[in-house]
Amino acid sequence: MTTSKEWAKMLRGELYKPWDEDLQANRTRCRKACDEFNAARDATRRQKVELWRKIIGDTRPLPPVNANPKEDEELFDETDPFVDGPISVDHGLNFKVGAGTFLNFNLLVLDTCLITIGERVLFGPNVSLYGVIHPLDPAVRQGMKGPEAGKEIHIEDDVWIGGNVIILAGVRVGKGSTIGAGSVVTRDVPPFHFAAGNPARAIKQIESKMDPEQR
Repeated sequence: MTTSKEWAKMLRGELYKPWDEDLQANRTRCRKACDEFNAARDATRRQKVELWRKIIGDTRPLPPVNANPKEDEELFDETDPFVDGPISVDHGLNFKVGAGTFLNFNLLVLDTCLITIGERVLFGPNVSLYGVIHPLDPAVRQGMKGPEAGKEIHIEDDVWIGGNVIILAGVRVGKGSTIGAGSVVTRDVPPFHFAAGNPARAIKQIESKMDPEQR
């Protein structure tokens, strides 16, 4: 399904046909995987990692089971994010999340193009990542019959995204930054800045004790 012409155009940010059969097949796959993840509210960390990896198409083998439940959970601290469902992801295969990141409940991801989230990132609840765009001209848009496109979204390491934040297509949030709750992020946020508002704007620089080499 990821070899179709429409899939390739979608990833390049070009106009593509969203009702392409291969794209719809992957959406169906991803929706079912999200449903399984969301239903597993009381599953172990290992079980939830396995279900999460099905959503994003991560085929890495899981490490051998540790007989100690706590130590078994800790096996995934350096390899996978912690995801608190329910979540809704469009394609999954274009969604990359770093280790040690926390994704809070009611996350919505439209990963038309690549969406990356770095390591040690914190998400509040009800965050939406809109990687899809539509033509402004209604003659081109044609309601549900016309094409759509997308732009990549990148959230770098050590970012904190407050609750109810919306991040639009084409945005990069720089390392160490914080986005205030309820913000709509329409443009890039520099590293180590606090941004908030609708549209969000950089309000102040964040002073950090982080090792300069890590910055």
